[in-house]
Amino acid sequence: LPIFSVHELVKNYGNFEAVKGISFEVYENEIFGMLGPNGAGKSTTLEIIETLREKTSGKVVVDGHDLDQQPEEIKKIIGVQLQTSGYYPSLNLVELIELFCGLYNKDKEPMELLEMVNLTEKAKSQFKQLSGGQKQRLSVATTLINDPKIIFLDEPTTGLDPQARRSLWELVKNIQQRGTTVILTTHYMDE
Repeated sequence: LPIFSVHELVKNYGNFEAVKGISFEVYENEIFGMLGPNGAGKSTTLEIIETLREKTSGKVVVDGHDLDQQPEEIKKIIGVQLQTSGYYPSLNLVELIELFCGLYNKDKEPMELLEMVNLTEKAKSQFKQLSGGQKQRLSVATTLINDPKIIFLDEPTTGLDPQARRSLWELVKNIQQRGTTVILTTHYMDE
């Protein structure tokens, strides 16, 4: 059984069709990539599944929960990567993780999460002092705080240099090996 399925998903903005009847299934512990150019509707599709945006029509079922009937149940089992502008620039990484733990009402050890994303040496650094790749890895760490079954990463490697991209891919593989399903968008063919 798929961990989630999307059937004939449509999203219109007035006369503009942003998502045109897309259907797909994702299986548990899979890394599922959505490939397409900017403006293809990848982010819109993810935001609908994440319960952040209303759909025009279609059916979405996540881990047995129908998006129309049980959006709150879906929110409990997913982790969503924020765009990096969503962080307080002057907080250090431990403070940021503690803030997110409070938002999720989860008691996590910040250093363990930072170790998982290879950022322990930056624990006391402010967010604004990080490189692009480090910011992305911290962003992925915050998606893991609520022990999600599924995480969504929207173009996680955009703007990263080749080494930072490789590092992020290693992280994604490690997350998958822990039993988490990963959905990501990209416009890079090689990914």
